[in-house]
Amino acid sequence: MPVERAIAKLGSDLGLARRRRHITQASLAERIGASLSTVRRMEQGDLRVPLHFFARALHIFGEVERLANLLDTAQDDIGLTLMDEQLPKRVRARKITPTGAL
Repeated sequence: MPVERAIAKLGSDLGLARRRRHITQASLAERIGASLSTVRRMEQGDLRVPLHFFARALHIFGEVERLANLLDTAQDDIGLTLMDEQLPKRVRARKITPTGAL
């Protein structure tokens, strides 16, 4: 359910952004290399539309950076916390043994 709602909202938002910019569905379809029916399905929140069409539309609207930063590892609080839990309690210098010693 959450995935369907998120895609439906994205589709609705794409349609609103398109209309605010006075871009027709046919024009958007041409600009992203898709068919008119694909743009209609995107705006309806169809889960079967490939992600690259959404990415191309975001590029047209000047928002592709948001897609690029969705899972920015520097902002991944859960991942960073899990990594921090794995850190050693202390770090010791390694002993260097001379090579070629008898």
